Amino acid sequence: MGILLHAIGASCASLCYLPQKKATNWSWQTYWLAQAVVCWLLLPFIGAWLTIPHLGTVLSEAPKSAMINAFLLGLAYGVGGTAFGMAIRYVGYSLTYAIAVGISCVLGTLLPPIVSGKLMDILHSNGSGLIITGITAGAIGIALCGVAGRYKEIDLEKKALNKQTFQFTKGLLLCLLAGFLSALYGFSIAQGEPIAEVAGKYGAGDLKGNVIYIFSNTGAFVTTLIYCIYLHVKYKTFGEYKNARGGNLNVYYLMAIITGVLWYSQFFFYGLGHVRLGEKYDFTSWAIHMIMLVLFSTLTGLLLREWAACNRKTIRILGLALTVLVAAVIVLTYGNYIGGLN
Repeated sequence: MGILLHAIGASCASLCYLPQKKATNWSWQTYWLAQAVVCWLLLPFIGAWLTIPHLGTVLSEAPKSAMINAFLLGLAYGVGGTAFGMAIRYVGYSLTYAIAVGISCVLGTLLPPIVSGKLMDILHSNGSGLIITGITAGAIGIALCGVAGRYKEIDLEKKALNKQTFQFTKGLLLCLLAGFLSALYGFSIAQGEPIAEVAGKYGAGDLKGNVIYIFSNTGAFVTTLIYCIYLHVKYKTFGEYKNARGGNLNVYYLMAIITGVLWYSQFFFYGLGHVRLGEKYDFTSWAIHMIMLVLFSTLTGLLLREWAACNRKTIRILGLALTVLVAAVIVLTYGNYIGGLN
């Protein structure tokens, strides 16, 4: 059930960019800030208010240090997300995903047990070999998706279907920054666990993780807000919130809301899946989520025929990547099952 809930969250995340295609006359910063208000500011508070009993009491009793740590790590995650978006301009979606998400997958998974000093105990537990194998396979599968994606971009360039300017050095530095900082979101959730424990004491049950998003997501919103305001000032695009420049303004806001709801849904189902993995290997939630995110994003691209113009070599590499990703999820699932037996 935990893996299934993670799959639902990852599928929501893989679809969240699609509505943006309908807001063609809005600049990136206008659309991004509009959806960020929904997913990183409004819904975390609404979700916690609806699902956490005695929310005010929980927040008053929860450790202030946990709130601050979750918020500050959320700030860093927001910078990573911005770097991710900038990297796509220079090295493309596929390579950005492979490098940044690959780093985030490994670091975001291993950082919490390393910092807490539990890593060595975990490595000597039953099923730990499967866990490490699954994380490694996931990173390899993500890298293979990046290779396939780069071949796809080359195929499209040869057919004059891709006009992107490729700047590897600049894009690589942004990918590394995005990967390291994005990994901190999983650590932010881990640092916010004391808040969730207080929520659990007041009957929040499996939904107790929703209270952490008030701090982690708000941190990400602050950095996103600062960067988007900077772009608005630079390109004089504040007026787009009142003018769709020929498009339907109501449709644009609706698409931004849908994006925000889908993005927040990944966190909602992430929390539900996380609590069902058990305490021993719950840190693997981040790896499972990242692997499934890449898996479903790639499958979405296939359904949208984004790979239709690619040659057979590219498709074979993509098939191998998807196979490795599926195998990684299966191995991680079984490793969690073995760990839960003791």
